[in-house]
Amino acid sequence: MIELNNGCICCSINGELLNTVSKVLERAEKLDYLIVETTGLADPLPVAMTFAAGDLREKVRLDSIITVIDGENFDFEINNTNVAYSQILYGDILLLNKSDLVNEKQLKKIEEFINKIKKEPRILRSTNSEVALHTIMSVGLFETDTFEFEKNKKYIDQNSNDHSSHSHDHASHSHDHASHSHDHSSHSHDHSSHSHDHSSHSHDHSSHSHDLNNIEGFTSVSYETFEPFSLRKFQYFLDNQISQNVFRAKGVLWFMESDRKHIFHLSGKRFSLDDEEWTKEKSNKIVLIGKNLDHQTIKNQLSSCRFSKD
Repeated sequence: MIELNNGCICCSINGELLNTVSKVLERAEKLDYLIVETTGLADPLPVAMTFAAGDLREKVRLDSIITVIDGENFDFEINNTNVAYSQILYGDILLLNKSDLVNEKQLKKIEEFINKIKKEPRILRSTNSEVALHTIMSVGLFETDTFEFEKNKKYIDQNSNDHSSHSHDHASHSHDHASHSHDHSSHSHDHSSHSHDHSSHSHDHSSHSHDLNNIEGFTSVSYETFEPFSLRKFQYFLDNQISQNVFRAKGVLWFMESDRKHIFHLSGKRFSLDDEEWTKEKSNKIVLIGKNLDHQTIKNQLSSCRFSKD
């Protein structure tokens, strides 16, 4: 797995992305697939054309574009957002995820809605995004000619851009479409108590800024501190403070009450905390994605989650 650290692929589409892919292809070992996972706020067109045209066209074959749709939090106002609309329109395979959390009536309503956007869509219902590999790998669904026509038409009509897709001998990328609602049930843990004496050394990093960080009102906020959180204070943040406009969050969390590293995921109104052993320096790193977010308020709220002896 290779992570592109520039934050967004659009900025490095002719730089880091191309260089990284070229280096991977030069490796001695045989590659079966190259998968590029993009941000959830990504338009498939630019990245797809990076692989379907230009220097990489003779080296790789773009197999398909995969879009993951959050069935529980699907936003039927998606026509009002160019990026989300494009993710469905240009997705060769649409994974209708969280199908176990939604009744049949709702699933059919979403599928009917998708059919109005895309002709004969290939929709696969899934739970935890699990599907048989043969249904999404080596399916040969991407059509360069059609995509070129749609790309030219889109850029002429809308003059818009942003990014995402995936590729190689075979490829895939995913997106979650979530409404902006939260109902955080109590999420408790029983951790053995232990204490640390840490010097006050915290950092507050906002996510990189340029137009990607404000796509149709959608922005991301990142926060990092090398001081532990209080589990009680973080729970209070989730239950009472987090903005209703936050629809996705993920991070690595360090709680004073635990020796373990906690992997945090939030999507819509649900969140999870999984734990594992620390292998690097302990810290808290969290990214929140939403619409029209007050970045400073969120950072202040997260700062208030730091453990104190008071």
